[in-house]
Amino acid sequence: MSVAKVGSAREELEKGDVHDTPDLDAAVGLRTEDIYLDGTLDPVYRAKATILNDALQEIGMGKYQWFLFIVAGFGWFSDNLWPIVTGLIIPPVINEFSTAQGPFLKLGQNIGLLVGAAFWGVGSDVWGRRWCFNLTLFITGVFAVSSGASPNFVALCSFAAVWSIGVGGNLPVDSAVFLEFIPASHQYLLTVLSVWWALGQLVGSLVAWPLIANYSCASVSFCPESGNRGWRYFLYAMGGLMLFLFIIRFFLFRLYESPKYLMGRGRDAEAIEVVHRVAAYNGIKSSLTLERLRAADEKYGSVDQEGQQIVLDTSALGAARRAMDVFGWAHVTPLFASRKLAWSTSLLIVIWALIGLAFPLYNAFVTYFLSSRGANFGDGSVYITYRNQVILSVIGVPGALLAGWIVEIPHIGRRGGLALSTILTGVFLFASTTARSSNALLGWNCGYSFTSNIMYGVLYALSPELFPTRDRGTGNALVAIANRVFGVMSPIVALYANLSSPVPIFVSGTLFLVAGALALLLPFEPRGKAAL
Repeated sequence: MSVAKVGSAREELEKGDVHDTPDLDAAVGLRTEDIYLDGTLDPVYRAKATILNDALQEIGMGKYQWFLFIVAGFGWFSDNLWPIVTGLIIPPVINEFSTAQGPFLKLGQNIGLLVGAAFWGVGSDVWGRRWCFNLTLFITGVFAVSSGASPNFVALCSFAAVWSIGVGGNLPVDSAVFLEFIPASHQYLLTVLSVWWALGQLVGSLVAWPLIANYSCASVSFCPESGNRGWRYFLYAMGGLMLFLFIIRFFLFRLYESPKYLMGRGRDAEAIEVVHRVAAYNGIKSSLTLERLRAADEKYGSVDQEGQQIVLDTSALGAARRAMDVFGWAHVTPLFASRKLAWSTSLLIVIWALIGLAFPLYNAFVTYFLSSRGANFGDGSVYITYRNQVILSVIGVPGALLAGWIVEIPHIGRRGGLALSTILTGVFLFASTTARSSNALLGWNCGYSFTSNIMYGVLYALSPELFPTRDRGTGNALVAIANRVFGVMSPIVALYANLSSPVPIFVSGTLFLVAGALALLLPFEPRGKAAL
């Protein structure tokens, strides 16, 4: 496409000419306002994405989307459950295997999360959302159940790394899938999905409380396997739960391929078919036609030197070539296509990286910290430790629900909600170091649990909203990789730090404060706008 034609197309797009079918506009009742209003995206892609956004708005939030809210929520559930699982089993595992290298379990897990985020995030842009969406829970469940029979500590760490490859792909893929099927008027539900994240922590803590508290050795001095099977029962239970959720997701709900993904791959007819299937599932009819998308090609599409329309090669060979291209920079460079978009992407990567170190540095070892401080306060029993963990988990649930309301408040929105909750999370961590009683320590940690659940709820919604659909999986992968790379550093720090001291807490709190300040510098505010 010539520069002149691109400029002309963008000018027309700014005028709203992509909404050029009166019947659809009338059916929708409103025109979705897009996040990118500065000519950042390719005109053809943006025109088609806007048409699909209007079609989804026409369909509305129906039965299909609400079922998707449930099965996509399994990914949030898994993402928070498994870091909690490894944190909860570290004390009995250390006792049974007589090792002082407990942080290596977290290290294996974080390496797996890093690999999973990169592989599944990019893979969803290459091979599509559907298979990636379904396979992650299956991999997690199979290897988690297997880990319950681990004969030694090395085997357990290895299983943790492999099950985490599945866990690491949940949010990069699931957030993209959910966002690409819901109408713009309900994008706030991407934040509300974080209630599943809080439930993951709660369920893990509730199941661990009786199993680990009642079937664990008291110390490392004498801890045979026969008297320490609680952590194994716990892994069997959580792995079995993942397989159950996979069955629901795969056999009881049929996920269609994302229409925006199909459109981005030049498969317009299939995209239209999916929109009509979703509409039929909801019991309504869509007025979207293939001619509308083809009109966008004709109006804004590229032409060759002879003036002929350039049509995307959708053959198997063409798909294979594009699949090979993606392993270069084909899906990375568009995320930095303009100065403003590059600034947005870079800030998101830095924010995810800082939180990726701050959160696991404290949260992954909170059980050990509460136990050691509880001993100083005279109530460091296994029962009290896991009871407190359940209390913290319960407090996180209303925080996740509140996040969905905060992001829709005018003048606060996504950016303000993220900044405020992240800064408060750091403040509560600093305050926890002043505790002089078990109840005071628990109280400060309840505040931390509440605000951190708001923080993650907003963060997991904001990031995919700021990435265009055809590169959303890769964008989610980039921020997830940054998060996991720094997450790998947390157990390394723990190996050489005194976890019973408040120093790691001061470091975590500072990182949260910096990340909150950076959130205010994000150039785009998605509140009230349709994600492309």
